[in-house]
Amino acid sequence: MFRRNERSIKEFVRLYPVVSALVAIYILLWAVSALNLPIARDIEMWGIGQNYAVSQGDYWRLLTATFLHGGFTHMLFNSFSLVIFGPALERMAGRTKFLLAYLGAGVIGNLGSLVVAPHAIYFYVGASGAIYGLFGIYLYMIFFRKQLIDPANSQLILIFTIFGFVMTFTQPGIHVQGHLFGAIGGFGLAPLILNRVRPFYQPSVYRNQDQDVVEIQYGHDRHREENRHPKQSVGKIIWTALVVLAVLGLLNRFY
Repeated sequence: MFRRNERSIKEFVRLYPVVSALVAIYILLWAVSALNLPIARDIEMWGIGQNYAVSQGDYWRLLTATFLHGGFTHMLFNSFSLVIFGPALERMAGRTKFLLAYLGAGVIGNLGSLVVAPHAIYFYVGASGAIYGLFGIYLYMIFFRKQLIDPANSQLILIFTIFGFVMTFTQPGIHVQGHLFGAIGGFGLAPLILNRVRPFYQPSVYRNQDQDVVEIQYGHDRHREENRHPKQSVGKIIWTALVVLAVLGLLNRFY
């Protein structure tokens, strides 16, 4: 469910266009800031999250803050987390519902921060609240829609969530309310997002040896095809590394 078998970036983009577009936006906005382009300062001043400014009417900041990041590492780990945990939900729920759930969880996370501390003057940026919203949706699956997620992936989600919140509440410089309310938002939106969805089956894409066509297998056939094509073991190593990086990101000091 969380291990990608796509054979190329082009294949990934075709299968998961929303996840791909979000990651592209994160990278673009980070690059604008890193290159110190003239527009970078305006984007930061206009889009950064700040509760007092929101309480004075800058409501767009609840959304725009989720697209900005505090540096390369922050952007990188949020992007990796989205690439790992977003595709399954995008395929299950559909592009529109997935996008609304993801952005909605991010906004709810920032809105929760506003409710708790409406006059706070600290600044916050990052998609971490939206990422935790994905965890909230998966937690809803584990507790109420068990048929949508297998035991191994359920354990993975629980481990990520526990470690994530341990670090959220023990490390300085983290937007605690954004993480907490983002997860709550995802959990609350899950019944709508998961209405009438089917379990996700990772596509196993390979090129037929006799015909110049690409076939896609689902379900148990995936394991047999992976054994037939050892090149996919390289993909497993790469995606395992990405999972490790995402874990390190959750243990790092996110904003």
